[in-house]
Amino acid sequence: MPTNKQRYNKKYGFKTNEGHTKSDISKQTGIPMSILNAVYDRGVGARKSNPQSVRSVKTGKKVGGKSLSGKMSPQQWAMGRIYSFVMKQAGTWGKADKDLADKVRKKKIKGYIK
Repeated sequence: MPTNKQRYNKKYGFKTNEGHTKSDISKQTGIPMSILNAVYDRGVGARKSNPQSVRSVKTGKKVGGKSLSGKMSPQQWAMGRIYSFVMKQAGTWGKADKDLADKVRKKKIKGYIK
């Protein structure tokens, strides 16, 4: 199953595991930096407040426990949340960041309108 980053790269014509900055993603999607920054900040906070959900760096799978050693960094976790948001995944687009998704919809950005 492809990751949100891989799906994003396929959609926008990049190599499978190519990385992007928030600025790149903002330019490519049309979503304002202020909204992406808010998603990023929430991702950093979510990692800290719910360490059991953070995935392993090596396997990409959830590993139990509250210890964050060997797990994704706050930056990795936050960028994953951004990719999830711009790919309109239910957990971010429809739930955790629904208020931000509504702001994107109001801006009538192509591909992000209801």
